[in-house]
Amino acid sequence: MRLSIPISAFVAAIVGFGGTLAIVIAAATAVGATQIETASWVTTICLAMAIESLWLSWRTKMPVITAWSTPGLALIAASSGFSMSEAVAAFIVTGVLLIATGLFRPLTKLISRIPPSVASGMLAGIVVTFALNAVKTIPIDPWLILPLIAVFFVIRLFNPALSVLAVLIGGGLAAFLTGRVGGLPTPELSTLTLIAPDFTTKAVIGLALPLYLVTMASQNLSGLAVLRAAGYHPEPGPLIGVTGLFSLLSAPFVGSTTNLAAISAAICTGPDVHPDPAERWKTGPFYALAYLIFAIFGASLVAIFAVLPQSLIVLVAGLALMASLANALSIALKEEADRMAATVTFVVTASGLTLFGVGAAFWGLIAGLVVLSLDMIKKR
Repeated sequence: MRLSIPISAFVAAIVGFGGTLAIVIAAATAVGATQIETASWVTTICLAMAIESLWLSWRTKMPVITAWSTPGLALIAASSGFSMSEAVAAFIVTGVLLIATGLFRPLTKLISRIPPSVASGMLAGIVVTFALNAVKTIPIDPWLILPLIAVFFVIRLFNPALSVLAVLIGGGLAAFLTGRVGGLPTPELSTLTLIAPDFTTKAVIGLALPLYLVTMASQNLSGLAVLRAAGYHPEPGPLIGVTGLFSLLSAPFVGSTTNLAAISAAICTGPDVHPDPAERWKTGPFYALAYLIFAIFGASLVAIFAVLPQSLIVLVAGLALMASLANALSIALKEEADRMAATVTFVVTASGLTLFGVGAAFWGLIAGLVVLSLDMIKKR
């Protein structure tokens, strides 16, 4: 055991949690969640991630780290017209699809066959709204927002992983010291809230299916790639199946989808953790411990976010997704032959189009695949 093992695990947990909690809040707000339901949302997915990371790391003796689906949360936050009950139904369906993917290898291969350009175009269309909204916060409170943007890009030069966290902490302190926050809420322990699902066609097609595709294409496949790059070669099915099982179990308590981590996993899988790859799995239990703590105090953390200026929350969410947007755009436009299909996917998804009760992410994917198919027919 080296001190670098718990340090790496705690850094990964803090960066992952603090850097993207604003996106969880935005997703909960989009489906009309109350503060109590939002606290249950945060608590439940933190518990799911703690158990998943502990079990998978111990079972495989590999640093298998899980996370909530940041692109999936961005998808939920960018959607409209869904109730809390419909969102829970979508989470249940997504969990079932992930379990099926883990059990049946052809499903994993089928998802991996979606062209990266189209999948990335869909992801870029989802997250671009957050980046635009972050810019729109400047005229609302320029004396708070502009210095924070400067802090983000300066710290990003030295440590990209901590840049968003620095904005969140620095912005929170600045808001408190300048009187933008009336006072901090009283600390409280978390509770879970049970919500009955409402299985509607628009929830299944418009939310669950895009959430599943985004989670698989943008998170699980990336998480597997991070593990392979570090020299680990786990069987994908059991890992995806376990995250699907806990996504299913947590859904009735307003827990959105969990999946294999990419950025957090990269912090826990490198040689800085331990020179012996066989010892790095021990980051999993420490990572689980951190998220167990987050789960216990999830209600207090959500309450703190509730009193912070809305412009700060929007800024943090936008900056947290900036790297995802840049990466998605670069992949979407990389192959010249696929650029039109990727662009169509991006435009339709970013438009917010709702047709027959089905959201823009689904139609963006369909539009991109249709254009790509036409291009292939022309080449023949």
